[in-house]
Amino acid sequence: MHYVICCVYAGSSVKFEMAGDSTDKSQPFEIKTEDITSSDDKLRLHVCTVCDKHFREKGHLNRHKRTHSGDKPFECIVCYKRFARQDVLNYHKQIHTVDKNAVEKRYSCSYCEKRFATQIALSCHKYIHTDKYKCTECGNRCGSRKDLARHSRIHSGEKPFECRVCNKRFTTASYLVKHRRIHSGEKPYKCQMCDKAFRQCDSLNIHIRVHTGEKPYKCSLCDKSFSNSTYVQIHKRSVHSNSRPYLCAYCGKTFKTNFLVKRHAVVHTGAKPYSCHHCAERFAWLRHLKTHLLESHTAGTLFTCHIC
Repeated sequence: MHYVICCVYAGSSVKFEMAGDSTDKSQPFEIKTEDITSSDDKLRLHVCTVCDKHFREKGHLNRHKRTHSGDKPFECIVCYKRFARQDVLNYHKQIHTVDKNAVEKRYSCSYCEKRFATQIALSCHKYIHTDKYKCTECGNRCGSRKDLARHSRIHSGEKPFECRVCNKRFTTASYLVKHRRIHSGEKPYKCQMCDKAFRQCDSLNIHIRVHTGEKPYKCSLCDKSFSNSTYVQIHKRSVHSNSRPYLCAYCGKTFKTNFLVKRHAVVHTGAKPYSCHHCAERFAWLRHLKTHLLESHTAGTLFTCHIC
């Protein structure tokens, strides 16, 4: 006798054939797998027009497309930070729901003691202590495959993301998104205390410390604290170091910080960037404007720098 048994696998029929009598154990089932091997390719009907990657579901394709466009449609209602995926936004929200009376970053890395606000952030971080996502060029360890691919562009020089307005190219989609705001004038990150707006979330976070008085960055050489990590580096060079790495292009004089170079450069350029709001007088240095306001106008009058 000859039996044919049919079943359905992933939408395709698969035949199991058995020859001989049903009690004959010498003839095993013969499975015809030609339909199975081809079914996976047939199901991947949705194709990315940028990189030709295939997807089974249209939703997965749409989510993938954001890696090329840099689109981040999901926004945090607390800090206005934007994300490409809803699940990543959900993880991010945990930062704002942590009990303020507890330690804000509750999850500690057992390798380097760095702390994180969420468990998922800690899990991703731990990969930098392994060789799973290690750069073969320089040995740098990354937290994910995506981070490694982004890091590799440092060595390859690849900049796949291009601005359609000025044709400037970038290594990551997020850099392109930030750059676009220069052309659009968009400032999506607003301070809830004074309504001042910023192009980048990091700029908003630094600004908020003006209101809170928070100074989380401490100098390792003295007890002075700062609201911005950049200010710590400037402080160390100007106070604790004799290094003068910044050179004036006009006279060759060296300075400890870039700010000091710019301030010095007005001697050569004759620029007067500080203007008085009460009269047409302009000044090369801010301290001169302050003196002018106190001596020529009402004491205590507020002054504004038109550069910053």
